[in-house]
Amino acid sequence: MPEIDGAACSGEKCLKCAEACPTGALKYGNSLTLDTGLCIFCGKCEELCPEKAVKFTGNWRLAANSRQALVLPREGEKIRALDNKMLSLFGRSLKLRQVSAGGCGACEADTNVLSTVVFDLGRFGVQFVASPRHAGGLLVTGPVTLNMASALKDTYAAVAEPKIVIAAGACAISGGIYSGSKETLSGADKILPVDLYIPGCPPHPCTILDGLLTLLGKIKAG
Repeated sequence: MPEIDGAACSGEKCLKCAEACPTGALKYGNSLTLDTGLCIFCGKCEELCPEKAVKFTGNWRLAANSRQALVLPREGEKIRALDNKMLSLFGRSLKLRQVSAGGCGACEADTNVLSTVVFDLGRFGVQFVASPRHAGGLLVTGPVTLNMASALKDTYAAVAEPKIVIAAGACAISGGIYSGSKETLSGADKILPVDLYIPGCPPHPCTILDGLLTLLGKIKAG
């Protein structure tokens, strides 16, 4: 989790951090803001800021329900658990179909590792399945290339109602380093309703796990 010290930032006199940001995640209006949905966590801003107004912490609780909640500094709760009806359906057993919509493989790797003995996602009742017809939702990675858009829509349509959508990684949230490219849609929420955004490039397995378990009401939002 990045942190911004607005009082330390010298604003328009400097802006070295914003100029160095490869995705435009850092912006300065009346104050400095950082969009964790665009951020690829390269650390350039922290390295170049002479005032140390931006720093990266060890806090892995990055996920949020809304796109706006990914912009720092933010106020209020990041994640709300599913409503009671959805929790009654998915709280004890949630099957997800993972869709790589043009991803590089990094987000997919950190998602796959959740099924190993280290994290053992299955003990929480969450599993990845091969068919969307066996799933209660999708976990999307990648910037959603034009060639994958129709396949992603078809996969979503094959999941029975009610269903949830999770966008994991900067590419699936905003397009990441491909944001604005004419070959991508710059994020899953351009064509699907997203219930949970999990930032990172790639997101740490702990960040993915925390987001999933908070959405399912198994742990409290931080």
